[in-house]
Amino acid sequence: MRLSLLLCLLLMLPISAFAETPRILFDQGHRQAFLIEKEGPLQLSNLAGLFQKQGWQTDRNTEKLSSETLAGADALVISGAFSSLNPEEIDSVLSYLRHGGKLAVMIHIGQPLMPLLHKLGIDVGNRVINEKQNQSNGKTIDFAVSNLKPHKLTKGLNHFVIYGGWPLRVFEQKGQPIASSSTHSWVDLNQDKRLSKGDLMSPFDVIITGDYGRGSFVVFADDAIFQNRFLQGGNKKLAENLSRWLKSRAIYQV
Repeated sequence: MRLSLLLCLLLMLPISAFAETPRILFDQGHRQAFLIEKEGPLQLSNLAGLFQKQGWQTDRNTEKLSSETLAGADALVISGAFSSLNPEEIDSVLSYLRHGGKLAVMIHIGQPLMPLLHKLGIDVGNRVINEKQNQSNGKTIDFAVSNLKPHKLTKGLNHFVIYGGWPLRVFEQKGQPIASSSTHSWVDLNQDKRLSKGDLMSPFDVIITGDYGRGSFVVFADDAIFQNRFLQGGNKKLAENLSRWLKSRAIYQV
């Protein structure tokens, strides 16, 4: 009788009650300056703490990315890379995605990440976005983004703030933009530090997400979004949504 009751109770529990703690791996093997284990206004310790509160095991990788270093990781974060992934590392990340992994990329400078992003069908501009409206501190490169498309990453989000973001562009249909600057934003092509003749005024994509094999990826135009100083308000809500979205697919399988 007791055994039958116990079995019934176990069957009533959600599958998640038996799941292992999901593991998120922060890449710190490409000269990253902003780290999850350090305190300070530009570090990522608060982001790591937020993930931990939502049930993640947070680890960091200081080696080259490979099938071995990625094994068992449910999600991979590459934030603020200052040196490029080599071809073998890119192949490992793409294989990881094909087998169901989740990837989040936050850009500090575009060049080191170009080879990987091009494999995902995404290009990055070489001038930061300026904005005529919604500036957070009077600087044209620091502004609120409220042009959002429906997605798990934007659920319940009114706006977030970027602090020097790069224009993103989908050139192959692996990804879709879900956030962009306003029609009053521009890039300073002639570098005179003001909107003038010869500059390009347009909305620019700042978050792109998509699928690759059985996995998914998201690319953010700015890595400061989730730094300790700026992890508040809409940026914190975006980070919480990111945590839930990264959990929403199957665990990486070889």
